[in-house]
Amino acid sequence: MPIDPGAVGRNGEPRSRTWTSTDALLYAVGVGAGLGEPTQELAFTTENSAGVPQQVLPTFAVLLSQAPSPPFGTFDSAMLVHAEQEITLHRPVPVEGTVTATSRVAGVYDKGKGALVVTESTAVLAAGPDTGQPLATNRSAVFIRGEGGFGGDRGPRDEWAAPDRAPDHSVRYETRPEQALLYRLSGDRNPLHSDPEFAARAGFGKPILHGLCTYGFTGRALLHAVAGGDPARLTGMYGRFSATVTPGQALTVDVWDEGGGRVLHRTRTDDGTVVIDRGRATVAAGGTR
Repeated sequence: MPIDPGAVGRNGEPRSRTWTSTDALLYAVGVGAGLGEPTQELAFTTENSAGVPQQVLPTFAVLLSQAPSPPFGTFDSAMLVHAEQEITLHRPVPVEGTVTATSRVAGVYDKGKGALVVTESTAVLAAGPDTGQPLATNRSAVFIRGEGGFGGDRGPRDEWAAPDRAPDHSVRYETRPEQALLYRLSGDRNPLHSDPEFAARAGFGKPILHGLCTYGFTGRALLHAVAGGDPARLTGMYGRFSATVTPGQALTVDVWDEGGGRVLHRTRTDDGTVVIDRGRATVAAGGTR
């Protein structure tokens, strides 16, 4: 069968990943850090600025905690899109290190027009003084168009709603026309984001921006708007990818601070199209980690 509901609970092969200071810097630039004003965000874009120790953007943990998915069916890969992403950080991301992660299928849901497959993995530090300690838990969902209708559970409902007030913060970021070409150097070489022919087969007029790149832009906005620019304070982030972004479009992140470390957010383009919806984030009080 194309999608296998019996895949729930199935584990993939473990994957280890080692990263360096350069990898963290490249990721930061790939999600727009320093764009427009190179002297801003130097803690994330440089390793040798006077009096500015290098730090790592929290959303880099999404890439570090990814692992090969176990098999859950057969389908046309051009019909697969990233639908949801959640990261929980158990500690700040080191400038360099090694982690090991194993992915498991956490859910297979029938959405009618497609199938939603949820995978989860936890990255465990495999080197350094914190060896054996968890770094981050990654929960990701992909939507495979045309693979629904198999009679499965539709999945849990999300009762998220934007507060009935103006956002507490609205952060606008430009993206570069070549943003996807830059971001792909952090590891996601899906041709949907670079190859016009593959993008056309998937139904797009041109290559689109990686959802996780938009997620990284959103994470930067949250970091500076509600976490004081301290990556140790942004401890979790969820978002649902609701529309595509074309490289070169500007992104505005609307943020509502609900108090008690709870934050709601939504990302939109200049024409009002919401591209990350139903966003939630958790923020620790200053100096608690």
